[in-house]
Amino acid sequence: MATLGPESVRPPLSQLGSSPSIQTHVGSANLPPNRGLERALEEAAASGVLNISSRKLKEFPRTAANHDLTDTVEADLSKNRLTDVPSEVCHLVALETLNLYHNCIRTIPDSIITLQSLTSLNLSRNQLGSLPACLCGLPLRVLNASNNKLVSLPEAIRQLHSLMELDISCNEITALPRHIGRLKALRELNVRRNLLCVLPEDLADLPLVKFDFSCNKVSTIPVCFRKMKQLQSLQLENNPLQSPPAQICIKGKVHIFKYLSIEACRKKQSFNFPNRRP
Repeated sequence: MATLGPESVRPPLSQLGSSPSIQTHVGSANLPPNRGLERALEEAAASGVLNISSRKLKEFPRTAANHDLTDTVEADLSKNRLTDVPSEVCHLVALETLNLYHNCIRTIPDSIITLQSLTSLNLSRNQLGSLPACLCGLPLRVLNASNNKLVSLPEAIRQLHSLMELDISCNEITALPRHIGRLKALRELNVRRNLLCVLPEDLADLPLVKFDFSCNKVSTIPVCFRKMKQLQSLQLENNPLQSPPAQICIKGKVHIFKYLSIEACRKKQSFNFPNRRP
């Protein structure tokens, strides 16, 4: 089933990995590998934008110590062979955007807490089995941890008060953490292709504009979701939904919310008149 809602939803706040400012510089495309790397480090020292993507790196370049990278605000280390987040990255305390997409990273070090200017973090397509609680002490607005091996999220995620986009799709998460409704800035939530059976009711407290829970094991949409007035895009295909039934869901968001409203009235009447006969 296609997206339920308007197609003209605003684009994501951050397209990590596709931002023009962190793309490979054309001028270094034909340089020898080592010289191209040195050129990238030189440009980073001058511009504050470090792009060392797609260089088969297994560690942070040792020659980086020869350059002043203290003012680096964007770092793209995507599409390499890193198994850890380099400690050198955690020393770039001015970082606002960090792209670690498509590496082999298994853990996030506690030292990442030093990046107190970091607002956008892309951890997608790695080997992460968990996210550390310290990650929730960063001023993140965008967090992409899709395509990993996550089985849960830290309870501390509720501390990300500035978070506007959360993508944890394509993992093995069985339940969302309690108090996720405290993410009062969250506009976009993608939990597609996980192992969720239940949607927490406090999701209805979020100002979500886009919500994707397709390809899970959800059978019921809580009636309180009818209160999600700002929701424009809802994707729920490939779930064993029983309430609302599939024939309602395929008609779109308006019909789903109408069904939920009727169910809410029915439950209220049943509560007020428990012994009332039909």
